[in-house]
Amino acid sequence: MNVPDRLRRFWSNIFAVAYKEATALRHDRAFLGVVFVQPIMMMTLFGLALSNKPENVPWAVLDHSATVTSRRLVAEIEATGHFLVPRQVTSYEEGRTLLRRGKALAMLVIPDDLARARERGGAQVQVLLDGADPLSAARVGGYISQVGAAFGASDEPAAPRPPKPGTRDAPIALRQRFWFNPTLADRKFFLSALAAMLLTNLALSATSLALVGERENGTYEQMLSLPTTPVEIVLGKLIPYIVLCYLEVLIAMIPSGLVFGVWPQGRWLTLLLITLPFVLASLGVGTLISSFARNSAQSVFLSVFFIMPSFVLSGSMFPYQFMPDGVRQIGGLFPLRWYQIALRRIIERGADLAAVAVPTLVLIGLFLFILAGIRWRMKPRLG
Repeated sequence: MNVPDRLRRFWSNIFAVAYKEATALRHDRAFLGVVFVQPIMMMTLFGLALSNKPENVPWAVLDHSATVTSRRLVAEIEATGHFLVPRQVTSYEEGRTLLRRGKALAMLVIPDDLARARERGGAQVQVLLDGADPLSAARVGGYISQVGAAFGASDEPAAPRPPKPGTRDAPIALRQRFWFNPTLADRKFFLSALAAMLLTNLALSATSLALVGERENGTYEQMLSLPTTPVEIVLGKLIPYIVLCYLEVLIAMIPSGLVFGVWPQGRWLTLLLITLPFVLASLGVGTLISSFARNSAQSVFLSVFFIMPSFVLSGSMFPYQFMPDGVRQIGGLFPLRWYQIALRRIIERGADLAAVAVPTLVLIGLFLFILAGIRWRMKPRLG
């Protein structure tokens, strides 16, 4: 056989195999649907939903002055459109608790002599900011400082009066103080969520092939014929991965502490406890994907389709507080949203178990809901 014939046969075989694969791919509607939907979804998220511009910012006010001036200052900050209705607190400790639990990103502390100090031209107001997210803290502090610098309303809403000798209508100086991350180091923000993102990737990649692999090997029906329930089968498959996920947490945490000095400010026991429901929920998502997939390739692609929006909408890379309504609520359906909240509270703020009780309960609820879905998917196949 001469060289031209060999080349012709070589390319003929390649195109024959390519035609066979293209024909199989053309009939895989789920795979093709994900291929076309994912770019549109990610384009919509990055184009419309994600922004570093502060919106819906929760904040608190400690007003020792309780005068028209202090109320006008609070109203003008709220009128910028970037802030929610402020929570009134009565002490520093109450405000610190809100900051530590993530229920407020800023606290405005107004002194009792605000009106008199402003008449003398030396009014100052303290702003305590949650520095756990450096970019958000800097921008929120900038908006409040702009309001203080432009503040020019008088104490009385009545008709203007001539100023008294020796007084002036001066702006208000804002003294900013950043808690939990005084130097606004970016690496602390990203490294505190590193374990969460690694666990999400590991859990979904590992378990997305759990059931579909059994089906492809022809052992799925044999597995279901055992004297075990679907829930017992699923939990038995998850236990080895739980141990692997805990090892992944240590691999992420210890080098971050040794190299960059980012150690958990809270207790390790609290961190390990909150990790369990998150790992179970994430492994459950992977198993649920595997129960829907028809083959391994489809399962892997569906898991990637879940991982990317999870990273974006959870708040691991972008502050979820600044996302618009609707998008922010959708992000709450991802286990990663609640784990990164708890993780950052423990690592950066030194939160205790009570401060992460809500994320823990949500993760447990998500796991139970996912487990029910897996049981429903497996039950029809028992016959």
